[in-house]
Amino acid sequence: MNKHIDLSKNAVVAYLKKAPSTFTRADIIDYIVNNDIKMVNFKYPAADGRLKTLNFNINDRAYLETILTLGERVDGSSLFPYIGAGNSDLYVIPRYRTAFLDPFASEPTLTMLCSFFDKDGTPLASAPEQLLDKACRALTETTGLTFHAMGELEYYVIGEDPATFPAGDQRGYHESGPFAKFNDFRTRCMKVIAQCGGQIKYGHSEVGNFTLDGKIYEQNEIEFLPVDARDAADQLLIAKWCIRKLAFEEGLDVTFAPKIIVGKAGSGLHVHMRLMNADGSSAMLAPDGTLSTNARRAIAGLMDLAPAITAFGNTNPTSYFRLVPHQEAPTNVCWGDRNRSVLVRVPLGWTAGVNMCETVNGPQPDTCADVDARQKQTFEIRSADCSADIYQLMAALAVAVRHGFEMPDALDVAQRHYVDIDIHKAENQERQAQLPTLPTNCAESASCLESRKDVFEAMNVFPADMLSAIIANLRRFDSDESAQAIANPDKMAELVKRYFYCG
Repeated sequence: MNKHIDLSKNAVVAYLKKAPSTFTRADIIDYIVNNDIKMVNFKYPAADGRLKTLNFNINDRAYLETILTLGERVDGSSLFPYIGAGNSDLYVIPRYRTAFLDPFASEPTLTMLCSFFDKDGTPLASAPEQLLDKACRALTETTGLTFHAMGELEYYVIGEDPATFPAGDQRGYHESGPFAKFNDFRTRCMKVIAQCGGQIKYGHSEVGNFTLDGKIYEQNEIEFLPVDARDAADQLLIAKWCIRKLAFEEGLDVTFAPKIIVGKAGSGLHVHMRLMNADGSSAMLAPDGTLSTNARRAIAGLMDLAPAITAFGNTNPTSYFRLVPHQEAPTNVCWGDRNRSVLVRVPLGWTAGVNMCETVNGPQPDTCADVDARQKQTFEIRSADCSADIYQLMAALAVAVRHGFEMPDALDVAQRHYVDIDIHKAENQERQAQLPTLPTNCAESASCLESRKDVFEAMNVFPADMLSAIIANLRRFDSDESAQAIANPDKMAELVKRYFYCG
C-alpha cells in the first residue's frame, strides 16, 4: 500500500486503499453498500465560517446515485448575505475526496464537503472553496508552482477548576498532566479530526493558562501538515467543527476567540506556507540550503499586502486586542529567521547538514538520510486568527504570494523588511519605527483593503462586490468602542462575550 495512506485513520481511505484525491462515485457507493451506511451528510461553509449540514436517508441505490451525481438545491440567501432571496437557489455537489465516516453520528453516516454551483451549472464565483481554487490556479498559472499551506489552530478549553496541580500563569507551553488538565481532551480531538481526514502534525498545550470565576482556561494548539492549500482549508474547517462538537458532548466549552482578557495569551491562526515544484519537490531552498529566490519573492508579496490581509484574517474588534505591542502577536510588517516578534517567520528548516538522529541514537541499519528534510521548510504568517473565513484568508495569502512574483522590486522589498532582532526591545525602537504597522482596528483594516482592491481582483480571483461587502462589514464595527475597550475591562469583557464563538 502507498506509504502515505497505509496508516490513515480515515475509514474510507482504509477500506478503499487509495488516496482520497482518486475517489470516484463508484468508490463512494461501494463503501456505503458494503459498510452498512445508513445516511449521507452534505456539509458546506456559509458566510459565518461554520459548517452547515444537509442529511439524507439512503432510500435505495437509485436515490443514492442521484444525490451523489446531481447533489441538491439549497437556499443561498440563507447562507450568504450577498445573495438575494429573489434568485437564491444554489446547487451543492459533493466532493468525493472529502468523504469520511462521521465520528459523531448516531447512525453510520458518510459525510462529504460540497461545492456550490449557480443556476447555469457554473461554480459560484464567490463561494468559499471556489474563491480559494481560483487563487491557487492563478498562482500556478503565473509561477508554475503549487501553493501548500497548513494552519496552527489555537483555542482555549474551559472547564471546572480542580484547584490541584495548578499550571503557572501564562506558563502552559507544552505542559504535561496533571499540570495541564485538558491534554486528554486534545488527543481525543486529534483522533476524530484524523478520522475525518485531517493530516495532523502534532498537538500540545500552549502558553495561555489562567482561572476566572471558578473556571480554568487552558490554551491548546493542534498543528497540521502542509498540503495543497485547498485541502488545508477543508481540514481546518472540519477540525473546528470536531473540537466544538466533542467539547459539547463532554460538557466542556471551547473558544477560538482572538483575545479573552488583557494580559493573557491570545489565540491566533498562524498559517505556514510553502511553494512546490511541478515534480513535487520543494521550491523553498537554494542548493546551498539558504532561502530560495522564489521564497523571498513570496515573502515580499506578503510584506506588501500584509495590512490588507488583516481584512480577511482579523475580522472583528477582538482581533485587534491581540495585535498589540510586546506580545508574540505581530504589529509591524517585517520578517525574519526563527524570530517570533515578526509578522512572517522563517522557522528552523533542518538545513544544518547534520544527522542529529544518528548523533542521538548511533548508526542506524536503515539510513536516516532517506527522509527529505527540504520538504520541512516553510514560512509562517502570524497575524491571522480564527475570526477569519478560512477560505478567504487562504485565498488572500495565495494572491499575496503570487503578487510577490509580479513585483519587479520584490527582492529589494524583502531585504528592506528583514529584521534579525527582537523589534519590541527598547534598544531596537529606532529600527521598529522604520517599519510599517498593521491596522489597529476593523475600520483601518477596511481602508487598507480598499486601497489594494485591484490586486485581489486581478485574474478574477476576488469578485469586486465581495470585496465591497467585506469592507462594508468591517466598517460597521465601532472603532471608538474598540479603542475604549482596551483600557476598560468591563467593555472588553462585553465585546469578548459578543464574539466568543466567532468563526
